[in-house]
Amino acid sequence: MALDAFHHGTRVVELEGGVRPIQTIQTGVIGLVATAEDADAATFPLNRPVLCAGDAAMIDKAGETGTLARALSAIFEQTRPMIVIVRVGTAGEGSPTQDELVVGGYTDGMATGIKALGAAKAQLGVQPRVLGAPGLDTQVVTTAMVSLAEQSRSMVYARAVGSTKEAAATYRENFGSRELCLHWPDFKNGANTVEAGAVALGLRAKIDNVTGWHKTLSNVPVNGVTGISKDVSWLQQSMETDAGYLNNHEITALIRQEGFRFWGNRTCSDDPLFAFESFARTAHILADTMAEAHFWANDKVMSPGLVKDIIEGVNAKMREWVQYGYLIGGSAWYDPDVNTAATLSSGRIAIDYDYTPTPPLEDLMFRQRITDRYWMDFNSAILNA
Repeated sequence: MALDAFHHGTRVVELEGGVRPIQTIQTGVIGLVATAEDADAATFPLNRPVLCAGDAAMIDKAGETGTLARALSAIFEQTRPMIVIVRVGTAGEGSPTQDELVVGGYTDGMATGIKALGAAKAQLGVQPRVLGAPGLDTQVVTTAMVSLAEQSRSMVYARAVGSTKEAAATYRENFGSRELCLHWPDFKNGANTVEAGAVALGLRAKIDNVTGWHKTLSNVPVNGVTGISKDVSWLQQSMETDAGYLNNHEITALIRQEGFRFWGNRTCSDDPLFAFESFARTAHILADTMAEAHFWANDKVMSPGLVKDIIEGVNAKMREWVQYGYLIGGSAWYDPDVNTAATLSSGRIAIDYDYTPTPPLEDLMFRQRITDRYWMDFNSAILNA
């Protein structure tokens, strides 16, 4: 009922002001592109996104050929996450190539391959944020996956292609995106290769659910592996190792220390502000959380009260994230210099916020000294006994 409408009697007006709670977006949803010629076509139709809500029984319908069953097995060894799966065709002789099938395109208005992952939100109601195509992640495929990740604020976990660590380091120079984390080499389970990319997808989802998105993939034991596909030297106190060489080139190494682990925190970012995996993911998650949490505010009547409610809601969420250790700090404010009469009259409001992400403890230094000052305690212990 309009407040200025004539009325003779009593009326009740329901006011819609107040601070709305902000819910963090789902961060551990995996987006997987894989092949499987003999998969159950009803369960995994070609080039259509399919939601697997942690159901390990879907492995039985994934067939035995291609990469799908292997990837699902490696992921489920780590956790039981939500996975959006796009099964693509297997290339034969001639065109299209396997890379072209994985990258995909558009046919009669329908997306295929990696591009079909972009349709997951509309088709399934979930947004994949941890992306990979383990076993298929050539340079062409990884480049296409990174393009999708930049649009959807997601992270890609892919192999650094190369038979040696030097070749892997050279390959890394092909990328400059904060949305990409490269690893080298792969894991083994007995005589079988386990794509480290699949393990990374599962472990990333597990860490998100158990610890949080502010924790990097590094130095967390993985399940379901018994070895590493290449010899990778590593000593915790030495920089002159294979793992140190890889880390110095922003490649995550695989190590064996109290189990098998990923060792490395770095993205392929060309911007030092987002060198850490956790910094890039924090930027993604804050941006999408704030945007999606304020869908309710779009097209509301613009008023000072509405703006104050939005700012207080953002600051309340920042305090929550700081309390739980996801951020070092953060706050939101209204800048009158930005919000001029011209912008306000056109229905535009700008609200600023800043934040400090939580870095990993990547370089722990102990400063060791030898001294004779404790001999005084030795003498005192004898004389005062």
